[in-house]
Parts: sequence; structure tokens; C-alpha cells
Amino acid sequence: MQSRHQPLIALLLMSLLWGYAWTGIKIGLQDCEPFTFVALRMSIAAICLLIALPLTGRPLLPTRVPELVKLGLVQTTGLMMLSTWAVAEGEPGRVAFLVYTMPFFTLAMAWPLLGERIRGLQWVACGLAAGGLIIVVQPWNMQHGLLGNSLAVGAGLTWAVSAIMVKQLQNRGAMDLISMTAWQMIFGCIPLLLLAWYIPEAPINWSPRFIVVLFAVSIVTSGLGWLLWLYVLNELPAGMASMGTLAAPVVAMLSSIFHTGEEPSAAELSGMVLITGALLVLTLKALGEHRKLASATAQGEGA
Repeated sequence: MQSRHQPLIALLLMSLLWGYAWTGIKIGLQDCEPFTFVALRMSIAAICLLIALPLTGRPLLPTRVPELVKLGLVQTTGLMMLSTWAVAEGEPGRVAFLVYTMPFFTLAMAWPLLGERIRGLQWVACGLAAGGLIIVVQPWNMQHGLLGNSLAVGAGLTWAVSAIMVKQLQNRGAMDLISMTAWQMIFGCIPLLLLAWYIPEAPINWSPRFIVVLFAVSIVTSGLGWLLWLYVLNELPAGMASMGTLAAPVVAMLSSIFHTGEEPSAAELSGMVLITGALLVLTLKALGEHRKLASATAQGEGA
């Protein structure tokens, strides 16, 4: 029987992987242009997941293809292109925080589209996280790095749309998560490969550093990371799942400081503290809800 803590553990692991991925992308972009890099990264991830289907006893061919094509165009083509381009234009830590406006877009859309209302301590978490993101983003000072900031916020909105699409897809009928992840990536990679072919970019520098980074962000953060994300979305409300990912930009900022020398300001650091507080509040609420559910289930079984 599944542990009630498994979705939370998956959410934590996913946040760590995705947080570190932002710095990995920045390092990889030293040897490869952004459109070529994202096409290679996502293609490798998609092929690995496709190979995993028969190896795990799952059917190779997809079902509900039109839905997967739509999801792939949003979740793989749109989100991955915008976020990688944003990192090429800015610092990975700051870009990560901007992309993670996603939870607030998701919460806003989940209320009318999924009927998931914000309740109790979730409002406190939203307030803390919103304050932290505003301090980090500093919308009153958007002249610096306007293109990168706009691309990152656009990626956050695109990600929120894909999260809602996943919940609606699963509500219409459960779909195997590995098959869903693999095939939406396959369909979403086709436009990425066409863009990489059409847009002129410098040749790849196939250094050992680039090869290591490419396979790390392709297989570990893209393949495994998206599987974890879809699993979390399937097990938790969309709003709660999205807010829980706010640990990732904190990890992104810390790893960027260590590896690329990014220097966050005092304001950015204070924003990180608020976001961490929001994550703690949300996690405590989630744990409380899981305990209540487990207690009610145990009482029902014992009756």
C-alpha cells in the first residue's frame, strides 16, 4: 500500500533536481546555443522514457494522441523553449524565481477550472510566497534584463497552463504517467528540433563538461523530474503541488552562487527567506491533511 508521505517525498526530490537543473543549463549554454541545447536535452529525455515503456511492461504506442500533442506543445515545446532562452539571457537563480510565478498562475486557474479553492493556511503560504517573489523580482526595476525577465514569466504562465491540462486530462480518464510523459515529450520535441534546424546558431563545443551536463539535465532532471512532477500532480491538488515546488528556485539560487558566482542582493535573500517560510507552512498543512485522511481511512476500515 502506498505511503501517504510518498507524494511529499516525490515533491521534495523533484524540487531538488529541478533547482539544480537551472545552474546545469547555464553551464551547458557555455558550449551550446539555447535552441540547439533544449532540442538535444528534451530529445534525449524523450527517447530514454520511450525505451523505458517496453522495458517496464507498458505498451509502446500512445493512446489519446490529440490530448498528448496539445500537452506536448505546451509543456515541452513552450515551457522548455522559454525557460532555456531565459537562462541564456539572464542569471539562473533569478530566472528560476521568475519562472516560479507558476504556482500563483496555477492557483488562480485551478479555482475556476478545477474547483480547488484556497483554504486556511494556504492563504498564509500564498501571502508569504507572493511577498518573497515580489521582493526578488522587483517589478519596479524591470528595465534591467527585460527580455530574460519576460521570457521567464512567460515560462511560468506556460507551466501553469500545462499543470491544469494534466489535471484535466487525468480527470477525464487516468493515463499511465510514464507513457504520458514520454509521448508528450516526443510530440513536443518535434517543433523544438525544427526550431533548432531553422534558427542559425553556433556549432556545439562537445567538451567533456558539456557532455556530462547534457546527459545530467536530459535524463535526471528532464526524464525523472517530469515523471515525479506528473506523479505529484496526480496525487495532490494542483495548487498544493505547484506551491510545493517553490523549494526549487531556492536550490537554483544557492547552486548558482556556488557554481557560477551569481551574487544575490540583500533583497533577493530576504525574498528567499519568505518563500522558504511559505514552503514550510504549506508542507505542514499538507502533512496535517494526510494525517487526517489516514485517520479517517483507518477508522472506516475498523468500523
